[in-house]
Amino acid sequence: MTSHGLRAAALLVGISALAAQAFAQEPTTPPDPPKFPAQSQPVFVGISDIMEYRALPQYQEPDWVTEKFVKAGKLPPLSERLPKEPLVFKSGNMPDGVGVYGDVMRHVIGGRPEGWNYIAGQSQGWGGIDIGMMECLTRLGPLFEVKADELKPMPNLAKSWEWSKDGHQLIMHLVEGAKWSDGVPFTSEDVMFYWDDAVVDPNVSPLNGATPDTFGGKDTKLEALDKYTIRWTFKDAFPEQFLYQMAYGTFCPGPAHMLKPKHPKYNKDMTYDQFKNAFPPEYMNWPVMGAWVPVEYRPDDIIVLRRNPYYWKVDDKGNQLPYLNEVHYKLSTWADRDVQAVAGTGDFSNLEQPENYVESLKKAADPNAPARLAFGARTIGYTLYPNLSANGWGSPDKRAEAIRQLNRNLDFRKAITYALDRQRLGEALVKGPFTAIYPGGLYAGSAYYDKASTVYYPYSVETAKAELEKAGLKDTDGNGIVNFPADTPGVGGQDVQIVLLINGDYQTDKSLAEGIIAMMERIGLRVVLDVQNSNTDQALLQGGKFDWAVWRNSEELATALKFTERLAPIGPQSTWTRRAGTDGTLDLLPFEEDMVKTVNAFTASRDSNERKELMKKYQKLYTENLWGIGLTQYPGALIVNKRFANIPLGTPIFLFNWAEDSIIRERVYVPKDKQKDYELFAETLPGKPGDKGPMK
Repeated sequence: MTSHGLRAAALLVGISALAAQAFAQEPTTPPDPPKFPAQSQPVFVGISDIMEYRALPQYQEPDWVTEKFVKAGKLPPLSERLPKEPLVFKSGNMPDGVGVYGDVMRHVIGGRPEGWNYIAGQSQGWGGIDIGMMECLTRLGPLFEVKADELKPMPNLAKSWEWSKDGHQLIMHLVEGAKWSDGVPFTSEDVMFYWDDAVVDPNVSPLNGATPDTFGGKDTKLEALDKYTIRWTFKDAFPEQFLYQMAYGTFCPGPAHMLKPKHPKYNKDMTYDQFKNAFPPEYMNWPVMGAWVPVEYRPDDIIVLRRNPYYWKVDDKGNQLPYLNEVHYKLSTWADRDVQAVAGTGDFSNLEQPENYVESLKKAADPNAPARLAFGARTIGYTLYPNLSANGWGSPDKRAEAIRQLNRNLDFRKAITYALDRQRLGEALVKGPFTAIYPGGLYAGSAYYDKASTVYYPYSVETAKAELEKAGLKDTDGNGIVNFPADTPGVGGQDVQIVLLINGDYQTDKSLAEGIIAMMERIGLRVVLDVQNSNTDQALLQGGKFDWAVWRNSEELATALKFTERLAPIGPQSTWTRRAGTDGTLDLLPFEEDMVKTVNAFTASRDSNERKELMKKYQKLYTENLWGIGLTQYPGALIVNKRFANIPLGTPIFLFNWAEDSIIRERVYVPKDKQKDYELFAETLPGKPGDKGPMK
């Protein structure tokens, strides 16, 4: 038997004595998670303590840039490359103060780049590579260290904004004079191209799933007033919640000067598929607004990014950022990312696969270990999502349609959740106080979590079997698997077989899936796996081509503020697991309609107490009706090589965004006495778009 098979067998027989005796269990509230305090706490500040926009008397850059590029006439002077008022990071908020130039941050990732056209849905490989390249209207990652009474999205490409008196219009002012990494000005044209020809265009699906629903639906309008001013018009008054959705990764414009000529709307010789794939990963020096530009790609080996000479952010001494000259992304596996970060052959990892926790902790405890490791709060959670759509979404066959009808039956969903021994699921990932029982909905660490509003169906095989019978399912042929009722169209009398979609790039996903399969078999449900890589898994999920899906949740269940539209199907495409059919309509169940009303009221409310009460109602609707079936939640740990400075205390690996954004990488540096000879393209800058390699 394989190791996977042994683990599954252990899940079948290793049930705790108390759980095995459970019978006819009633819903209750979840048990309190094991105590696991974060290993460091943030220093809370105001947004104005972190940054501002203003012109400085003078600016500096690495000496070699001035000597080898500016004086040689290959690059304009720095003052001409910066905006009128750059974004200025204040040194008083930098943990180790103003930095120095040089060195590399070496990342290891398990993903592979599809191409650079992220606004048309192409992945760059994840692991923070897109975060280092793209910039968005607002920014959320650093909010983990912002005082609660000042918590709101940070300005970014939009340097300021104001609401109309009636609250239905929002005017945003863009950074004036900022430029793409190839020197082309960033203007409202880039913003409008992203909105009109990516978000609103039904033929385009941007990376991270932005749709009109993300910003209020079809009634929301966006227009350019001039090169540096845009105006939003919303149906509801003061929908401040949408400012959170204007951050990574749902409002990060792409370079219109590159993409527009490839878009079918402007080039009749192009198809949408050709538009999406117009800039493959081999296309180097792709224009970015972020701190680093891709200059080298070797398939299954490495992606190298060099500093952006037009980057529009500085420190308060006038030093153009970033401090780091180069960033590497070694193309390996996600598990190897942790191994290399702990060993010192990589520099950074979000330790998020529990299977690696114990060994990583042991190695990091050595005083001579090259990396520091710090756990945060439990902000990582997995959910089993049943496909509740009976509207033809994803073009299901007869079997899949029959499964969806079962999924829409609350008794069937109760059978699933009662059959899950969540304690064992967590322990199969890692022993110790890491994992916690997760019924679903908002995480226990969320500011909006309310235990009394959380319905938990405790593990009970007998109760699960009874719920299956209530759903009309019995084993009519005696083979241990329940059968569809005889009158089920196309599959009457057949064994109930469910296809479970998972991301095979992560061992955690595979381990949870093995446990689910074993536990469902105990109650007479046959579950088979559909294992896909990250990119295909996401495409199938958003395309509705799944019966059940195991999914690591995004920020919405940790904060309720980021990706709020994903909390419920408020529009045809607002969520990833519940979308409209070919006729454009949603076939919502009654409790889903209540969820939609609750989330819409939450978005519209400006009263903090009312918002808390609305989230209590939401949590009750979610967990009682099992919109998603929670599996486990656990903390992550940030691993960073000890040579790096300006890493903020208490940085979570995942809260408002991933840690690659939260640490403000453009401020991170390596002191001169700790710098290593890791640069592959020292003293070079990005070349022209499409050129091979950097400019020397």
